[in-house]
Amino acid sequence: MEPSDKRTAEMFKAFCDENRIRILKLLKSGEKCACRLNEEIDVSQPTMSHHMKILCDSGLVVGRKEGKWTHYSISPEGAQTALRVLAELTNTKEIEP
Repeated sequence: MEPSDKRTAEMFKAFCDENRIRILKLLKSGEKCACRLNEEIDVSQPTMSHHMKILCDSGLVVGRKEGKWTHYSISPEGAQTALRVLAELTNTKEIEP
């Protein structure tokens, strides 16, 4: 199913901040605890929470609670959806009926 325009905008909003790009790059190597991400990105905890909410709301990242910590990873399904939507949005070939 194709995401709505609003959902697509939320997905691509996740790519519109250099800290969120850095977070995605860190998550490429696998799941990371929020505390580890915070050490690497060097932003306040509320700012990190804001970035993680945007990434999770976009569907690109998923969180898993373990005790008091949340562990984040890239969602393979979310990543595939973003790739598919980008390809569809930028396809300039006319579709014949």
